[in-house]
Amino acid sequence: MGPAALDTRTRHDLKETHMSKIAFIGLGIMGAPMSVHLANAGHDVVGYNRSPERAKPLVEAGGRSADSIADAVTDVDIVAVMVPDSADVQDVLTGEGGVFANAKPGTLVIDFSSIRPDVTAELAAAAKEAGFRLLDAPVSGGEAGAKNAALSIMVGGSAEDFATAKPVFDAVGKTIVHVGGNGAGQTVKAANQLIVAANIQALAEAVVFLRAYDVDLEAALTVLGGGLAGSKVLEQKRSNMANDSFEPGFRIDLHHKDMGIVSSAAREAGVVLPLGQLVATLMASARANGDGGLDHSGLLRGVQRLSGQNPS
Repeated sequence: MGPAALDTRTRHDLKETHMSKIAFIGLGIMGAPMSVHLANAGHDVVGYNRSPERAKPLVEAGGRSADSIADAVTDVDIVAVMVPDSADVQDVLTGEGGVFANAKPGTLVIDFSSIRPDVTAELAAAAKEAGFRLLDAPVSGGEAGAKNAALSIMVGGSAEDFATAKPVFDAVGKTIVHVGGNGAGQTVKAANQLIVAANIQALAEAVVFLRAYDVDLEAALTVLGGGLAGSKVLEQKRSNMANDSFEPGFRIDLHHKDMGIVSSAAREAGVVLPLGQLVATLMASARANGDGGLDHSGLLRGVQRLSGQNPS
């Protein structure tokens, strides 16, 4: 539902019934549409992004743009964070101008970012010591899921904090599951990224294989999608691969980071992920060949290179 669909009275009624004051830190490909959904749901949302122009959709939806993290979080009930990596979350939360130094005690922090489980556990402990509550709530579904409020959200933290945050999750997601204590959400997200990467790689190899035999690619992908080979990856990434178009919905750079998390966590647990290590290597190769800024469906280009073809 867009902002135009909510008249003034409807907005007022929503805010009266279940309004929360929410600061949303990180208004990128995922964060911007998520913040808009929260505003459209009736929450009072203030956003902060290092590039202020990224706040425009939120402002158009009735939210506000802050000049700093401190300005955003000073008087809110909930702080939502969606930034690229572990160090970014640490800086947002524990930095001199960050959340812990400026938000009011008792504020609930929801970290939607995908970071290392051990870092999340450390931040949860730091949050508790500083008088805050933290949920790790990484998401899956990519840009399409964010735009359609259809994200899968895997949440780590206390059951009480999960219940408090449920209206926020309901505004941006479709499949929302409390998977355990702090760090559990990030662990499940790491597993998610392993499965997604393997699926994208398999789809890329199938596309190169089908093209080598001059098969009608669209027809082939349609019938494959209706059988056991069907998947969300095939559904959402087939157009990218069929058209050799890799406008980023989720960049290879970020998936490379996630595969590093998978590899490190697996090593710490003493488990071996043969396919995961191979896909992590192929993801690293894609970055080394200059494809880091492309959508992760751009793994197709790596298969093309290995097959002696020049990627489009």
